[in-house]
Amino acid sequence: MQALIPFPDISPELFSISLGSFEFALRWYALAYIAGILIAWRLSLHALRTARLWAGERPISDTQIEDLMTWIIIGVILGGRLGYVFFYNASYYLAHPAEILQVWQGGMAFHGGMLGVLVAGWLYCSRHNLPKLSVADTIVLGVPVGLMLGRIANFVNAELWGRATDLPWGVAFPGAAAQDCGQIAEICARHPSQLYEAFLEGVVLLAVLLWFAYKRDALKLPGRITGLFFAGYGLSRFVVEFVRQPDAQFVTAENPLGLAYHVGGVGLTMGQILSLPMILGGLWLLRRAAKVDA
Repeated sequence: MQALIPFPDISPELFSISLGSFEFALRWYALAYIAGILIAWRLSLHALRTARLWAGERPISDTQIEDLMTWIIIGVILGGRLGYVFFYNASYYLAHPAEILQVWQGGMAFHGGMLGVLVAGWLYCSRHNLPKLSVADTIVLGVPVGLMLGRIANFVNAELWGRATDLPWGVAFPGAAAQDCGQIAEICARHPSQLYEAFLEGVVLLAVLLWFAYKRDALKLPGRITGLFFAGYGLSRFVVEFVRQPDAQFVTAENPLGLAYHVGGVGLTMGQILSLPMILGGLWLLRRAAKVDA
């Protein structure tokens, strides 16, 4: 008999209120976004107020970083949605353009959200003549917290699960995840890839960034923390993609692994393709910072 972990009975809604025709529900996913942004903001403020971390004056004021957070929230939402639309399901949304902005129907992409944040941050820093790399270093310090909370919320929602597995820590997710496991086992269990990502992209990456910032004076070298974040996230996501179930639109009888690019059945998923530029960009920033240090 296969060893597996039953999916915990957790409602996606923290609570709901119904007053006549009015209904309001606070979902764990929304709470993860809110808490992640607030904690990231506080971590950035703490770093800014710690004078020993900076080579000179801090790159941005308390008021400016609060304003920048508003720009970032807009960048996350618009970039995340448009990234999902064009990276993962362009043909469908081009045929149904009215659904592109229907974010309540689900569908957000981290890589798109990251691009949205980069554009928002670039515009804000240009407008206020702020040092872009140092501001980016400040912001990304707390991002792993939001990633961790978001992946935990994905697990609670029983979405973005992993591929079928017969490993003892496989989770028997409900709904569509319980189907189409092939002959791997009598009961369909899947990798809890959301928790793998929560650990790597959240716990591990946060520890690395904070250690370099507070113990290795990395904030004194503009771009080093941002480079670590890009390379660390990209590598974590690239590795987990090997056990993460790809989006259904990529899976066909000829391409059961859901590879976005493949030759002879060997290739990369869309998540891996989008992570490669992050890894390369992160390594470039680290090399650039090392040259400045030398």
